[in-house]
Amino acid sequence: MIQVEQLTKRFGQKLAVDHLSFTVEPGWVTGFLGPNGAGKSTTMRMIVGLDRPTAGQALVDGRPFTQAGAPLSEVGALLDAKSANPSRSGRAHLAGLAATHGIGRRRVDQVIAMTGLEAVIDKRVKTYSLGMGQRLGIAAALLGDPANVILDEPVNGLDPEGVAWVRQLAKALAAEGRAVLISSHLMAEMAMTADRLIVIGRGRLIAACSVSDLLAASGGLATRLRSPQAGQIAAALASPDVVVTAEGPESLLIRGLSVEAVGQAAAQRGWIVYGLTPVTVSLEEAYLKLTDTAVEYRSAVPTHQGAAK
Repeated sequence: MIQVEQLTKRFGQKLAVDHLSFTVEPGWVTGFLGPNGAGKSTTMRMIVGLDRPTAGQALVDGRPFTQAGAPLSEVGALLDAKSANPSRSGRAHLAGLAATHGIGRRRVDQVIAMTGLEAVIDKRVKTYSLGMGQRLGIAAALLGDPANVILDEPVNGLDPEGVAWVRQLAKALAAEGRAVLISSHLMAEMAMTADRLIVIGRGRLIAACSVSDLLAASGGLATRLRSPQAGQIAAALASPDVVVTAEGPESLLIRGLSVEAVGQAAAQRGWIVYGLTPVTVSLEEAYLKLTDTAVEYRSAVPTHQGAAK
């Protein structure tokens, strides 16, 4: 388990992380989301002791990671895929890490096979593609068979097969009872991978919830209904918590009620219903709505302008 308690980090006048608290539970994949500059990488570095907090603390299984007796067995972390010596082979890199913890060659071979690096493992790291570098970083993170796994943007540079592999790996690690914290800017991938979400902006916690709860809170719980009694149904269902919008003479968009709830109401009141369809916003839409005021680096929308004459 990873616990972050009132974690704060200043770099001079810059407040990078601001009294941040959350928990990464074992048995779950926790997605760590936030705009660029939100403090995600800094938070991960503080968890593993690479940055010292200005205030607060980060605990791994109840104690600071700097007090871990066997660090690679307690936390496996991918924070920078380029951290390996470029002049060494991938095998030499992993073997060197293994030697610091008394990890045998058999485990090195296991993580090489697990990450699909067999064809390049004896080549120098500087010859690796971005995707191969990511796989090497993940292999290093898994070397100690850790109880807690932290992966910062692990799918950078991976092809679609590699992205799917990371998704399956994260889920498999969580199913084994490990705590998995994974950051990504690919919202569609997070929607398929994460069980829970931690969303931060400007160093502060914005949300800590399940994916479904975030979608519901962002107006994602809605139902599209087709009925010749659309007007009657709209009047009956509208309330402070339910917004009903007419999309046509026989079509309604009902926000705030699930398909099941609308169907049950229709059955109880004898309404004629031609169709009920669940409508949900995507995780990307919900995330953008949630973090709109926390974006530090906002790009201008390009507009077409005629060439100057």
